[in-house]
Amino acid sequence: MQEDSPVQNENTPDTSQTAPSQRTGRRNRLIVLGAAALVALGLGGVAVATSGSDHPAPAAVSLDAQSRAEAASRADRSVRESSTPVTPSLSPTPSPSAVSASPTPAKTAAAKAKPKPKKTTRPTPAWVDPMPGAAVTSCYGQRWGTLHAGIDLALPSGTPIRAAASGTVTQAGDASDGYGNSVFIDHGNGYLTHYAHQSRIAVTVGQSVKAGQVIGYEGATGDATGPHLHFEVHQGMWNQIDPAPFMRARGVDLGC
Repeated sequence: MQEDSPVQNENTPDTSQTAPSQRTGRRNRLIVLGAAALVALGLGGVAVATSGSDHPAPAAVSLDAQSRAEAASRADRSVRESSTPVTPSLSPTPSPSAVSASPTPAKTAAAKAKPKPKKTTRPTPAWVDPMPGAAVTSCYGQRWGTLHAGIDLALPSGTPIRAAASGTVTQAGDASDGYGNSVFIDHGNGYLTHYAHQSRIAVTVGQSVKAGQVIGYEGATGDATGPHLHFEVHQGMWNQIDPAPFMRARGVDLGC
């Protein structure tokens, strides 16, 4: 039995007879076509991803490199900024109103240099009431057939008695003749004042006193029916004159 031998088509190339160089060329073309297809697929994917933007986006590799570069730049800038010394801010310039409100050194010095007004005290008169506010119980003149040689001034017992004017104490003690505890002050102008019936004496003989100074306290020693001050003015020792006009001429009204 005879085997059928294959019939070779005229148009079919005889691969058995193809040269090795031709096979190599076809393989290279296939590789090139495959690579082109892969590139086309990649570009197509990128085009699809960026089709909504007006400008084409760079490749993924380029974006990743740019992001790393920007991150490195930010890190380097933060390090440089943290190491830069901070310059202290200058004090704000005071506003014109604040400057005008603060006193200038010249004005302050002038204010300090200006002398303060001195407190003026009212000078004590040369003659004063020996017991201010007292009631007059008897004036100078005849009384019960004898001369009452002074003015009687009454306040509660123990009321301070004051020197009618400045001078020197010439007597301080019991003056007898019913005067009881008495003080005599010589005023150096030929006149003396006499303060009788004191409960207690506050000065001594030879002591200098000023007008208004306390010299004793009201009482009822000697011949007295009650506490009072018997006040006399002497023009020379034991030459009593009326105290009322004498004191009135010196600015003191004793009420008689």
